[in-house]
Amino acid sequence: MTTGTTASGTFYSYNKKDQEIPIVFVHGVGLTHEIWKPQLDFFNDHSTLAYDIIGHGKSSLDKEIISFDDFSDQLIDLINHLNIKKIHLVGFSIGSLIARNFAINHSSHLQSLTLLCSIYKRTEEQQKIVNQRFEQAKKDLKLSRQALKRWFTDKYIENHPSIYDKISSILAANNMEHFLKVYELFVKHQNDEDFNKIQNHTLVMTGEYDIGSTVKMSQELNALIPKSQLKIIKDGKHLCGIECADDVNLSLNNFIKENE
Repeated sequence: MTTGTTASGTFYSYNKKDQEIPIVFVHGVGLTHEIWKPQLDFFNDHSTLAYDIIGHGKSSLDKEIISFDDFSDQLIDLINHLNIKKIHLVGFSIGSLIARNFAINHSSHLQSLTLLCSIYKRTEEQQKIVNQRFEQAKKDLKLSRQALKRWFTDKYIENHPSIYDKISSILAANNMEHFLKVYELFVKHQNDEDFNKIQNHTLVMTGEYDIGSTVKMSQELNALIPKSQLKIIKDGKHLCGIECADDVNLSLNNFIKENE
C-alpha cells in the first residue's frame, strides 16, 4: 500500500497488484477514504485505490463554486497520475453521484460501475428533511453525531463503540466551509442525468433499511440504467459497507469477477 498526493492536491491510498484494472472507491460527504477499510482489507490481493474527494480529509478545495464535473475531473487527474487506463468504480452516497457523473462523461475509462446507497428523486418530505439538515449544519458549523443513528443500526453501534468513535472523529475533523460546499451539491442534486449514457455493467446496491438512499430509489435506478443489476443488503442501513461488510464485499466481488 502506498499513499501520496497529486500535484492538484488529491490524497490517495493505492495498493497495486498484478491486475491491470484496480477497484476505485469513492466515499460519501463528510467522510474520508478510511471508511473503505473493510473493502480494502477484503480485496487486499486485488489492486485497489481509495482517495479523499475534494475538500475532504487531506484533499484540497480551492474553488468558490464546485460541480460534479469537478469531482470527475479529480478522478481523471488521479488515474492519469497513476497511469491507470481502466477502473472498476465503486461510489458510496455522494460518491455514487460522482460515479454516475463519471460514467456518463468518461465511460471509456470504466470496466464496471457500482452505485452503493445512491439517491434518486427524493419525495417532497425527503427533500424537506435533507434541506433542514443542511440549514442546521450551516447554523451550527459542526456535524451532528445523530447522523450515525441513521447510518448504523442501534445494535451495531452498541456492539462496536470503536467504529462509532472513529466515524464520529472523521465527521468532527471536517473543514465546515469545504463540507458545506460539497454537502450543498448533495442536497440540491436534481437527478437530471441521462442514464441511457451509462453503458457499463452496473451494480446498484443499498441497505434494506437505508432511509436516505431507499430500496425504492435503487429499484428505480436499476430500471433506468440499461446494463444494471440490483442487490439489497439485508438488515443494512446507510453505512452497510461497514456494518454488513461481508454481504457487500461478496456481492461486489462476484460482480467484479463477472466483469473482469
